[in-house]
Amino acid sequence: MNDTVFVGAHDHRFGLQRVMPGQQRAALVFGLTVVTMGVEIAAGLAFGSVALLADGLHMGSHAAALGVAWLAYTLVRSHAGDSRFSFGTGKINALGGFASALLLAGLALLMVFECLQRWWSPIAISFDQAIAVAVVGLAVNGLSAWLLTGASEADRQRRDGHRHDHDHLSHHHGLRHHRPHDDHNLRAAYLHVLADALTSVLAIAALLGAKYADAVWMDPAMGIVGALIVLRWSFGLCRESSRVLLDRQADAEKVAALKAEIEMTPDDRIVDLHLWCIGPGLWAAELVVASTRPLPPERYKARIPPRLNVVHVAVEVHEVPAHCT
Repeated sequence: MNDTVFVGAHDHRFGLQRVMPGQQRAALVFGLTVVTMGVEIAAGLAFGSVALLADGLHMGSHAAALGVAWLAYTLVRSHAGDSRFSFGTGKINALGGFASALLLAGLALLMVFECLQRWWSPIAISFDQAIAVAVVGLAVNGLSAWLLTGASEADRQRRDGHRHDHDHLSHHHGLRHHRPHDDHNLRAAYLHVLADALTSVLAIAALLGAKYADAVWMDPAMGIVGALIVLRWSFGLCRESSRVLLDRQADAEKVAALKAEIEMTPDDRIVDLHLWCIGPGLWAAELVVASTRPLPPERYKARIPPRLNVVHVAVEVHEVPAHCT
């Protein structure tokens, strides 16, 4: 016996055609970021603060990254039903997160370079004006972070309101909606805003130290500290999003959970298993089952619990003698 079944081949949208709250919030935060970026860069040049200038330049990268995030959301939704995407458009989300992470790393390195220049060639700083602008920037960052955090909550409430409409789809595909941290695109946007907030805090601390303790060196030093922290965040996001883009096998815990459900009787053994992410919280699986009492492929698929979010399954079944299992 050698049977294969593909489940869910008729629809690869997996709910990705909906307008996501993350897209709407990203557009709003983008507008706030562009305005604040212009103010901070102008103030940093006018008042001589490298920490403030670094904060403004950093916001420029975040404005670009937020634009990438919005574009990724748009492409995911507009091409959700495009048959050219074998497993749907979910990976565009990870691609947006990866691109944003590279922008984050590039701006962090630029911040280090600028801070080192100012370290060796300090200039006069207009402390009061620079501090005031940095405080305004921090307030905008806080508002932006709140908006992006609210995107996941808005998505949850929206799902609750439409749960009845999606009950059949969820039951048929084993589909559950993704968790907020599975959305690399939204997480990238949030990290960019969080990095902005960090550099604003460090800029304020550096300006206060330089003004009241005559520690002018704190201005470039704090810029370097902030850049190194941001660089670490960007590497983490690159690592996580690249796992999705490269079809890396799911973590051992998820693989073990799937195997336990399929191998629920001594007759059945998985001899080959591929489990990989195809979108935010969405997984695909291909498995080969060897069994002394083989069942139809649909029966094995039905054993996969909805909590695993495996929305696309291919099952191959082989009958083997009893001593081979």
